[in-house]
Amino acid sequence: MTLRSGVVGIWIIATGVMIAILYFGRSILAPFALAVFLFLIMEGFARVIDEQVHFLGRRISRAIAILLVLLGFGLFFALFAQGIAQFGEQASDYEQKINVLIADVYGVLRLDSAPTLTEIIFNETGQRFFATIANATGDLSGDLVVILIYVAFLFVAQSAWGQKLDRLFPITEQREQVREVGAAARRGIETYLWTQTVISALITVLTYFTLLVLGADNVLFLAALIFVLNYIPTIGSIVAAFVPTLFALVQPDLPAWLPATGENASYVFALFVFLGVSFWQFAIGNFVQPRIMGETLNLSALIVLLSLAIWGAIWGIPGMFLSAPLTVLMMILFAQSASTRWIAVLLSADGNPGGVVAKPANDDLVITAETSED
Repeated sequence: MTLRSGVVGIWIIATGVMIAILYFGRSILAPFALAVFLFLIMEGFARVIDEQVHFLGRRISRAIAILLVLLGFGLFFALFAQGIAQFGEQASDYEQKINVLIADVYGVLRLDSAPTLTEIIFNETGQRFFATIANATGDLSGDLVVILIYVAFLFVAQSAWGQKLDRLFPITEQREQVREVGAAARRGIETYLWTQTVISALITVLTYFTLLVLGADNVLFLAALIFVLNYIPTIGSIVAAFVPTLFALVQPDLPAWLPATGENASYVFALFVFLGVSFWQFAIGNFVQPRIMGETLNLSALIVLLSLAIWGAIWGIPGMFLSAPLTVLMMILFAQSASTRWIAVLLSADGNPGGVVAKPANDDLVITAETSED
Protein backbone atom coordinates (compact mmCIF):
# COMPACT_ATOMS: atom_id res chain seq x y z
CA MET A 1 0.00 0.00 0.00
CA THR A 2 2.86 2.37 0.85
CA LEU A 3 4.60 1.59 -2.44
CA ARG A 4 1.40 2.19 -4.42
CA SER A 5 0.84 5.52 -2.65
CA GLY A 6 4.38 6.55 -3.49
CA VAL A 7 3.88 5.70 -7.15
CA VAL A 8 0.64 7.71 -7.25
CA GLY A 9 2.38 10.64 -5.60
CA ILE A 10 5.19 10.52 -8.15
CA TRP A 11 2.65 10.46 -10.98
CA ILE A 12 0.82 13.50 -9.56
CA ILE A 13 4.04 15.47 -9.10
CA ALA A 14 5.34 14.53 -12.56
CA THR A 15 2.04 15.53 -14.17
CA GLY A 16 2.05 18.88 -12.39
CA VAL A 17 5.64 19.56 -13.43
CA MET A 18 4.91 18.68 -17.06
CA ILE A 19 1.82 20.92 -17.16
CA ALA A 20 3.82 23.79 -15.64
CA ILE A 21 6.60 23.34 -18.22
CA LEU A 22 4.06 23.27 -21.07
CA TYR A 23 2.24 26.33 -19.74
CA PHE A 24 5.19 28.58 -18.93
CA GLY A 25 7.07 27.47 -22.03
CA ARG A 26 4.09 27.86 -24.38
CA SER A 27 5.66 30.76 -26.28
CA ILE A 28 8.44 28.37 -27.39
CA LEU A 29 6.80 24.94 -27.32
CA ALA A 30 3.52 25.82 -29.09
CA PRO A 31 5.18 27.25 -32.26
CA PHE A 32 7.60 24.33 -32.31
CA ALA A 33 4.72 21.83 -32.03
CA LEU A 34 2.91 23.60 -34.88
CA ALA A 35 6.11 23.43 -36.93
CA VAL A 36 6.44 19.69 -36.30
CA PHE A 37 2.87 19.05 -37.44
CA LEU A 38 3.35 21.27 -40.49
CA PHE A 39 6.53 19.32 -41.24
CA LEU A 40 4.59 16.04 -40.97
CA ILE A 41 1.94 17.38 -43.37
CA MET A 42 4.61 18.24 -45.92
CA GLU A 43 6.41 14.92 -45.50
CA GLY A 44 3.17 12.96 -45.76
CA PHE A 45 2.20 14.87 -48.87
CA ALA A 46 5.65 14.25 -50.35
CA ARG A 47 5.34 10.54 -49.61
CA VAL A 48 1.99 10.36 -51.41
CA ILE A 49 3.40 12.19 -54.46
CA ASP A 50 6.46 9.92 -54.50
CA GLU A 51 4.30 6.76 -54.34
CA GLN A 52 1.97 7.92 -57.09
CA VAL A 53 4.56 9.45 -59.43
CA HIS A 54 7.66 7.26 -59.13
CA PHE A 55 9.86 8.97 -61.71
CA LEU A 56 9.97 12.28 -59.80
CA GLY A 57 12.09 11.05 -56.94
CA ARG A 58 11.81 11.88 -53.25
CA ARG A 59 13.57 15.26 -53.42
CA ILE A 60 11.39 16.63 -56.20
CA SER A 61 8.28 15.20 -54.52
CA ARG A 62 9.26 16.93 -51.29
CA ALA A 63 9.85 20.22 -53.09
CA ILE A 64 6.44 19.98 -54.78
CA ALA A 65 4.77 19.17 -51.45
CA ILE A 66 6.41 22.13 -49.70
CA LEU A 67 5.46 24.44 -52.54
CA LEU A 68 1.82 23.28 -52.58
CA VAL A 69 1.44 23.61 -48.81
CA LEU A 70 2.96 27.09 -48.82
CA LEU A 71 0.70 28.05 -51.75
CA GLY A 72 -2.26 26.82 -49.74
CA PHE A 73 -1.30 29.04 -46.81
CA GLY A 74 -0.73 31.96 -49.17
CA LEU A 75 -4.15 31.42 -50.76
CA PHE A 76 -5.82 31.42 -47.36
CA PHE A 77 -4.17 34.67 -46.28
CA ALA A 78 -4.99 36.22 -49.65
CA LEU A 79 -8.66 35.28 -49.24
CA PHE A 80 -8.59 36.58 -45.68
CA ALA A 81 -7.11 39.92 -46.78
CA GLN A 82 -9.56 40.17 -49.67
CA GLY A 83 -12.48 39.50 -47.34
CA ILE A 84 -11.40 42.20 -44.91
CA ALA A 85 -10.96 44.64 -47.81
CA GLN A 86 -14.43 43.82 -49.15
CA PHE A 87 -16.01 44.34 -45.76
CA GLY A 88 -14.08 47.60 -45.45
CA GLU A 89 -15.54 48.89 -48.72
CA GLN A 90 -19.04 48.49 -47.25
CA ALA A 91 -18.11 49.63 -43.76
CA SER A 92 -20.73 52.39 -43.57
CA ASP A 93 -23.52 50.06 -44.73
CA TYR A 94 -22.50 47.40 -42.23
CA GLU A 95 -22.34 50.02 -39.47
CA GLN A 96 -25.94 51.06 -40.14
CA LYS A 97 -27.16 47.45 -40.03
CA ILE A 98 -25.22 46.79 -36.83
CA ASN A 99 -26.68 49.91 -35.19
CA VAL A 100 -30.19 48.70 -36.09
CA LEU A 101 -29.37 45.27 -34.65
CA ILE A 102 -28.08 46.79 -31.40
CA ALA A 103 -31.23 48.92 -31.11
CA ASP A 104 -33.40 45.82 -31.65
CA VAL A 105 -31.55 43.90 -28.94
CA TYR A 106 -31.93 46.79 -26.50
CA GLY A 107 -35.63 47.01 -27.40
CA VAL A 108 -36.18 43.30 -26.70
CA LEU A 109 -34.38 43.63 -23.36
CA ARG A 110 -36.35 46.84 -22.63
CA LEU A 111 -33.21 48.88 -22.11
CA ASP A 112 -32.91 52.58 -22.84
CA SER A 113 -30.25 54.53 -24.76
CA ALA A 114 -28.94 51.91 -27.15
CA PRO A 115 -25.30 52.76 -28.03
CA THR A 116 -24.02 52.90 -31.58
CA LEU A 117 -21.21 50.75 -32.94
CA THR A 118 -18.83 53.70 -32.83
CA GLU A 119 -19.58 54.30 -29.15
CA ILE A 120 -19.01 50.63 -28.35
CA ILE A 121 -15.71 50.49 -30.21
CA PHE A 122 -14.26 53.65 -28.71
CA ASN A 123 -15.28 53.14 -25.10
CA GLU A 124 -12.81 51.72 -22.59
CA THR A 125 -14.00 48.11 -22.94
CA GLY A 126 -13.95 48.25 -26.74
CA GLN A 127 -10.45 49.69 -26.82
CA ARG A 128 -9.18 46.90 -24.54
CA PHE A 129 -10.90 44.29 -26.70
CA PHE A 130 -9.43 45.52 -29.97
CA ALA A 131 -6.04 46.02 -28.35
CA THR A 132 -6.14 42.34 -27.33
CA ILE A 133 -7.01 41.35 -30.91
CA ALA A 134 -4.21 43.52 -32.29
CA ASN A 135 -1.69 41.96 -29.88
CA ALA A 136 -2.87 38.46 -30.76
CA THR A 137 -2.58 39.23 -34.48
CA GLY A 138 0.93 40.59 -34.01
CA ASP A 139 1.96 37.53 -32.00
CA LEU A 140 0.50 35.27 -34.69
CA SER A 141 2.46 37.04 -37.43
CA GLY A 142 5.67 36.64 -35.47
CA ASP A 143 4.90 32.99 -34.70
CA LEU A 144 4.34 32.24 -38.39
CA VAL A 145 7.87 33.39 -39.20
CA VAL A 146 9.29 31.32 -36.33
CA ILE A 147 7.24 28.27 -37.41
CA LEU A 148 8.55 28.46 -40.97
CA ILE A 149 12.12 28.73 -39.66
CA TYR A 150 11.55 25.67 -37.45
CA VAL A 151 10.17 23.73 -40.44
CA ALA A 152 13.20 24.61 -42.57
CA PHE A 153 15.59 23.38 -39.88
CA LEU A 154 13.55 20.20 -39.38
CA PHE A 155 14.06 19.38 -43.06
CA VAL A 156 17.78 20.10 -42.74
CA ALA A 157 18.16 18.01 -39.58
CA GLN A 158 16.15 14.95 -40.62
CA SER A 159 19.03 13.39 -42.60
CA ALA A 160 20.99 12.88 -39.35
CA TRP A 161 18.15 11.35 -37.34
CA GLY A 162 19.04 7.80 -38.33
CA GLN A 163 22.65 8.15 -37.15
CA LYS A 164 21.55 9.77 -33.88
CA LEU A 165 19.09 6.94 -33.28
CA ASP A 166 21.86 4.37 -33.78
CA ARG A 167 24.06 6.16 -31.26
CA LEU A 168 21.29 6.61 -28.69
CA PHE A 169 20.13 2.97 -28.89
CA PRO A 170 23.07 0.70 -29.71
CA ILE A 171 21.05 -2.45 -28.88
CA THR A 172 19.27 -3.62 -32.01
CA GLU A 173 16.04 -4.64 -30.25
CA GLN A 174 15.69 -1.30 -28.50
CA ARG A 175 16.48 0.62 -31.68
CA GLU A 176 13.86 -1.31 -33.68
CA GLN A 177 11.28 -0.75 -30.96
CA VAL A 178 11.93 3.00 -31.02
CA ARG A 179 11.65 3.00 -34.81
CA GLU A 180 8.31 1.18 -34.66
CA VAL A 181 6.98 3.52 -31.99
CA GLY A 182 8.09 6.55 -34.00
CA ALA A 183 6.50 5.14 -37.15
CA ALA A 184 3.24 4.45 -35.27
CA ALA A 185 3.21 8.00 -33.87
CA ARG A 186 3.86 9.47 -37.31
CA ARG A 187 1.12 7.36 -38.89
CA GLY A 188 -1.36 8.32 -36.17
CA ILE A 189 -0.69 12.05 -36.48
CA GLU A 190 -0.66 11.96 -40.29
CA THR A 191 -3.90 9.99 -40.28
CA TYR A 192 -5.58 12.60 -38.12
CA LEU A 193 -4.28 15.50 -40.19
CA TRP A 194 -5.31 13.92 -43.50
CA THR A 195 -8.76 12.81 -42.32
CA GLN A 196 -9.43 16.18 -40.72
CA THR A 197 -8.32 17.94 -43.90
CA VAL A 198 -10.65 15.81 -46.02
CA ILE A 199 -13.56 16.41 -43.64
CA SER A 200 -12.90 20.16 -43.46
CA ALA A 201 -12.61 20.38 -47.25
CA LEU A 202 -15.89 18.47 -47.72
CA ILE A 203 -17.75 20.72 -45.27
CA THR A 204 -16.18 23.83 -46.80
CA VAL A 205 -17.14 22.96 -50.38
CA LEU A 206 -20.74 22.10 -49.47
CA THR A 207 -21.04 25.22 -47.30
CA TYR A 208 -19.56 27.40 -50.04
CA PHE A 209 -22.20 26.35 -52.58
CA THR A 210 -24.93 26.67 -49.96
CA LEU A 211 -23.94 30.25 -49.14
CA LEU A 212 -23.58 31.00 -52.83
CA VAL A 213 -27.12 29.78 -53.55
CA LEU A 214 -28.51 31.69 -50.58
CA GLY A 215 -26.90 34.92 -51.82
CA ALA A 216 -24.45 35.64 -48.99
CA ASP A 217 -21.70 38.21 -49.47
CA ASN A 218 -17.98 37.42 -49.46
CA VAL A 219 -18.54 33.67 -49.71
CA LEU A 220 -14.89 32.78 -50.40
CA PHE A 221 -13.77 34.52 -47.21
CA LEU A 222 -16.43 32.76 -45.12
CA ALA A 223 -15.59 29.39 -46.69
CA ALA A 224 -11.87 29.80 -45.93
CA LEU A 225 -12.70 30.74 -42.35
CA ILE A 226 -14.95 27.68 -41.98
CA PHE A 227 -12.19 25.43 -43.36
CA VAL A 228 -9.76 26.57 -40.66
CA LEU A 229 -12.33 26.51 -37.83
CA ASN A 230 -13.19 22.88 -38.53
CA TYR A 231 -9.69 21.87 -37.44
CA ILE A 232 -10.74 22.74 -33.89
CA PRO A 233 -12.72 19.75 -32.54
CA THR A 234 -16.35 20.35 -31.50
CA ILE A 235 -16.05 24.07 -30.66
CA GLY A 236 -14.77 24.89 -34.13
CA SER A 237 -17.86 23.40 -35.76
CA ILE A 238 -20.15 25.45 -33.52
CA VAL A 239 -18.28 28.68 -34.23
CA ALA A 240 -18.23 27.83 -37.95
CA ALA A 241 -22.03 27.64 -37.91
CA PHE A 242 -22.50 30.98 -36.15
CA VAL A 243 -19.91 33.11 -37.98
CA PRO A 244 -21.76 33.18 -41.36
CA THR A 245 -25.00 33.74 -39.46
CA LEU A 246 -23.63 36.87 -37.78
CA PHE A 247 -22.40 38.21 -41.11
CA ALA A 248 -25.81 37.46 -42.64
CA LEU A 249 -27.51 39.49 -39.89
CA VAL A 250 -25.63 42.64 -40.90
CA GLN A 251 -25.42 42.05 -44.66
CA PRO A 252 -26.44 45.34 -46.35
CA ASP A 253 -27.90 43.97 -49.59
CA LEU A 254 -30.26 41.05 -49.07
CA PRO A 255 -31.17 38.58 -51.87
CA ALA A 256 -34.44 39.12 -53.74
CA TRP A 257 -35.79 35.62 -53.06
CA LEU A 258 -36.45 36.33 -49.37
CA PRO A 259 -40.10 35.79 -48.42
CA ALA A 260 -39.91 38.52 -45.76
CA THR A 261 -39.41 42.24 -46.24
CA GLY A 262 -38.68 45.20 -44.01
CA GLU A 263 -36.89 44.96 -40.68
CA ASN A 264 -37.47 41.20 -40.29
CA ALA A 265 -35.78 40.33 -43.60
CA SER A 266 -32.30 40.26 -42.07
CA TYR A 267 -33.40 37.86 -39.34
CA VAL A 268 -35.11 35.55 -41.83
CA PHE A 269 -32.02 35.57 -44.07
CA ALA A 270 -29.75 34.85 -41.09
CA LEU A 271 -32.02 31.95 -40.10
CA PHE A 272 -31.74 30.41 -43.58
CA VAL A 273 -27.95 30.84 -43.51
CA PHE A 274 -27.73 29.25 -40.06
CA LEU A 275 -29.86 26.28 -41.10
CA GLY A 276 -27.90 25.80 -44.33
CA VAL A 277 -24.48 25.91 -42.68
CA SER A 278 -25.57 23.92 -39.61
CA PHE A 279 -27.03 21.15 -41.76
CA TRP A 280 -23.65 20.27 -43.26
CA GLN A 281 -21.86 20.68 -39.93
CA PHE A 282 -24.39 18.39 -38.24
CA ALA A 283 -24.67 15.81 -41.02
CA ILE A 284 -20.95 15.37 -41.63
CA GLY A 285 -19.97 15.93 -37.99
CA ASN A 286 -22.39 13.30 -36.67
CA PHE A 287 -22.43 10.68 -39.44
CA VAL A 288 -19.28 10.93 -41.55
CA GLN A 289 -16.66 12.27 -39.13
CA PRO A 290 -17.26 9.84 -36.21
CA ARG A 291 -17.05 6.89 -38.58
CA ILE A 292 -13.80 8.05 -40.17
CA MET A 293 -12.22 9.15 -36.89
CA GLY A 294 -13.40 6.06 -35.03
CA GLU A 295 -11.99 3.66 -37.60
CA THR A 296 -8.67 5.41 -38.09
CA LEU A 297 -7.79 7.00 -34.75
CA ASN A 298 -9.71 4.99 -32.14
CA LEU A 299 -10.10 8.07 -29.94
CA SER A 300 -12.90 8.50 -27.44
CA ALA A 301 -15.16 11.46 -28.27
CA LEU A 302 -15.22 12.47 -24.59
CA ILE A 303 -11.42 12.43 -24.47
CA VAL A 304 -11.26 14.61 -27.59
CA LEU A 305 -13.52 17.17 -25.90
CA LEU A 306 -11.54 17.10 -22.66
CA SER A 307 -8.23 17.40 -24.50
CA LEU A 308 -9.61 20.44 -26.34
CA ALA A 309 -10.34 22.15 -23.02
CA ILE A 310 -7.02 21.15 -21.42
CA TRP A 311 -4.74 22.03 -24.34
CA GLY A 312 -6.72 25.20 -24.97
CA ALA A 313 -6.12 26.27 -21.37
CA ILE A 314 -2.39 25.48 -21.63
CA TRP A 315 -1.54 26.80 -25.11
CA GLY A 316 -4.57 28.86 -26.11
CA ILE A 317 -5.69 28.77 -29.75
CA PRO A 318 -2.65 26.72 -30.95
CA GLY A 319 -3.49 24.17 -28.26
CA MET A 320 -7.06 23.90 -29.58
CA PHE A 321 -5.81 23.16 -33.09
CA LEU A 322 -3.28 20.61 -31.79
CA SER A 323 -5.44 19.00 -29.09
CA ALA A 324 -6.55 15.96 -31.12
CA PRO A 325 -3.17 15.06 -32.72
CA LEU A 326 -1.42 15.55 -29.38
CA THR A 327 -3.92 13.19 -27.77
CA VAL A 328 -3.25 10.64 -30.53
CA LEU A 329 0.48 10.94 -29.82
CA MET A 330 -0.06 10.51 -26.07
CA MET A 331 -2.20 7.39 -26.59
CA ILE A 332 0.44 5.79 -28.81
CA LEU A 333 3.29 6.58 -26.41
CA PHE A 334 1.39 5.44 -23.30
CA ALA A 335 0.56 2.14 -25.02
CA GLN A 336 4.24 1.20 -25.20
CA SER A 337 4.73 0.49 -21.49
CA ALA A 338 2.84 -1.87 -19.20
CA SER A 339 2.89 0.74 -16.41
CA THR A 340 1.24 3.45 -18.52
CA ARG A 341 -0.91 1.31 -20.83
CA TRP A 342 -3.99 1.87 -18.66
CA ILE A 343 -3.89 5.57 -19.65
CA ALA A 344 -3.86 4.61 -23.32
CA VAL A 345 -6.83 2.31 -22.71
CA LEU A 346 -8.79 5.21 -21.19
CA LEU A 347 -7.90 7.48 -24.12
CA SER A 348 -9.00 4.96 -26.74
CA ALA A 349 -12.55 4.54 -28.00
CA ASP A 350 -12.80 0.73 -27.74
CA GLY A 351 -10.34 0.05 -24.92
CA ASN A 352 -7.71 -1.41 -27.28
CA PRO A 353 -5.19 1.31 -28.22
CA GLY A 354 -3.01 -1.15 -30.16
CA GLY A 355 0.52 -0.08 -30.91
CA VAL A 356 3.82 -1.70 -30.05
CA VAL A 357 4.06 -2.97 -26.51
CA ALA A 358 7.24 -4.12 -24.82
CA LYS A 359 6.77 -7.21 -22.65
CA PRO A 360 9.35 -9.15 -20.67
CA ALA A 361 9.74 -12.78 -21.70
CA ASN A 362 12.56 -15.07 -20.50
CA ASP A 363 14.35 -12.00 -19.10
CA ASP A 364 14.66 -10.59 -22.61
CA LEU A 365 12.88 -7.74 -24.33
CA VAL A 366 10.28 -9.12 -26.71
CA ILE A 367 8.44 -6.82 -29.09
CA THR A 368 4.87 -7.65 -30.04
CA ALA A 369 2.44 -5.72 -32.17
CA GLU A 370 -1.20 -5.44 -31.24
CA THR A 371 -3.93 -4.59 -33.66
CA SER A 372 -7.36 -3.19 -32.99
CA GLU A 373 -10.18 -5.70 -33.19
CA ASP A 374 -12.82 -5.02 -35.82
